[in-house]
Amino acid sequence: MSVPKALPGTARRPTMVDVARRAGVSLKTVSRVVNGEPAVAQALTDRVLEAIAELGFRRNDIARNLRSGRVNATIGLLIEEIDNPFYAAITSAAAQVASAHDTLLMTASSEEDPERERQLLLDLCQRRVDGLLVVPAGTDHSFLRREVEMGMPVVFLDRPPGQLLADTVLLDNRGGARAGMRRLLAAGHRRVGVLLDSLSVYTMAERLAGVRDALAETGVGYDEALVRDGVKTPEEAADAIADLLGLADPPTAFFGTNNRITVGALRQLWRLGSDAALTGFDDFELSHLMPRPLTVIAYDPRELARQATQLLFRRISGDTSPPATTVLPTQLVARGIR
Repeated sequence: MSVPKALPGTARRPTMVDVARRAGVSLKTVSRVVNGEPAVAQALTDRVLEAIAELGFRRNDIARNLRSGRVNATIGLLIEEIDNPFYAAITSAAAQVASAHDTLLMTASSEEDPERERQLLLDLCQRRVDGLLVVPAGTDHSFLRREVEMGMPVVFLDRPPGQLLADTVLLDNRGGARAGMRRLLAAGHRRVGVLLDSLSVYTMAERLAGVRDALAETGVGYDEALVRDGVKTPEEAADAIADLLGLADPPTAFFGTNNRITVGALRQLWRLGSDAALTGFDDFELSHLMPRPLTVIAYDPRELARQATQLLFRRISGDTSPPATTVLPTQLVARGIR
């Protein structure tokens, strides 16, 4: 397959006129191929499709809508999973900022699938949104490089992009986890069970690094036997807690690396009547009403989204300063009934 090449001397998006010129056909022929109309000779269709691939042409769906009067300024938001409260807060805050700019927010979910992420982002580009907000699932976003070079503003949040230089707004995952583990160690705990989603996820790797930092500072060895990876649901967290408590020398405390894990751990500890200490990354709804004490590593997900969306609109408005990374702080908060 040919690698798309930028038009000489310009970063503008290629048009159907450019495609017609490259393919050596009429503009009408290109229009018919792009719109899937019949009665175009296969040889001409092949030439047009080859030119489209070479130039990186994308049909302007908004331009098509101009003729029917259905045009809105839009930005796209790609999140991981719609039913997670964290992403609900992200979406709500982004929509609020977009509304203040008289802009419509289009939201899609990658379901943590890198290929689905790629398809959805390219589809949003084809729809000619004014900019993209991305909570990435994959680790290679080089497929967006041509879109960025042609002027598409993109801001990543919660996790950095892979193989692409772009604006990013992150949490201090490592520092927050380090502070949470330090508090457990300061309370005298030396055997701490750690429950992780997946180390292939940037936030999980950073939070585990923070845990290991605190252990190293205190001189407590890192024990892989106390770590459970691949814990994706509250039910799996409950199972991991039961497994760890069944060890001959069980943990006296647990560290959950996201809100779902912490909720599952909390349920199981309460069910088993365990007095093991619990610290979790992410706050969650009604955490202050839990029937036992716990500590959460808290932050404002809405602020994360607000800063990312405001940055995106600055880019849309013409800010051409170099891409920047913003890191937002976290804090330890005592929750539950003490």
